[in-house]
Amino acid sequence: QESLEMTCEVLGIDREAAVRLLNGAVLALRKEPPAPASARPVARSPAPAPLAKTQQAPPGLPARAGSAGRLLVFSDGAARGNPGPSGAGAVITDATGKTVLARLGRFLGRQTNNVAEYQGLLLGLRHAIELKARDIEVRADSQLMIRQLAGRYAVKHPGLKPLHAEALRLLRSFEKFSLKHIPREENGLADEMSNRAIDEEM
Repeated sequence: QESLEMTCEVLGIDREAAVRLLNGAVLALRKEPPAPASARPVARSPAPAPLAKTQQAPPGLPARAGSAGRLLVFSDGAARGNPGPSGAGAVITDATGKTVLARLGRFLGRQTNNVAEYQGLLLGLRHAIELKARDIEVRADSQLMIRQLAGRYAVKHPGLKPLHAEALRLLRSFEKFSLKHIPREENGLADEMSNRAIDEEM
């Protein structure tokens, strides 16, 4: 809305260049008249992404990362012979425990059952971090491991001390965590993964 002279000064061009610019704009408008208001595209907000279906990831396949909020981490370990062929297993679900986000298993070679239990927990915690969980509840049927992590039992076995320290380090990386000992029959999915890890040497 300024004068032509002031516009030229602001743009740093002379009057002749401004006239050429305006003439070009007029010609362009004549060739392509503006569409009527009813035909003009209306800016719309992007449609919300569809809700993801319940995902049951195959062993070792990470679920999609995202801000997961609160998750449940079921963990287990199995050793046939103690020590013997062993496997770690973990299953991650949403806060309700009904939607499985990941099923994880890892073959450990020859280990004790307690080492396998800790390795199952580490497997689940690392994946929960990948899913960007902020609050987790660990559920495991190893009373020893749960009580050691809660500070009620001392960790005396040298082979468990580094695993215990790593588990605590990972747990403290979440904004909030809790530990719960559950009966073996409530830990069937993680138990299945630990045994599959042995059978299939995942």
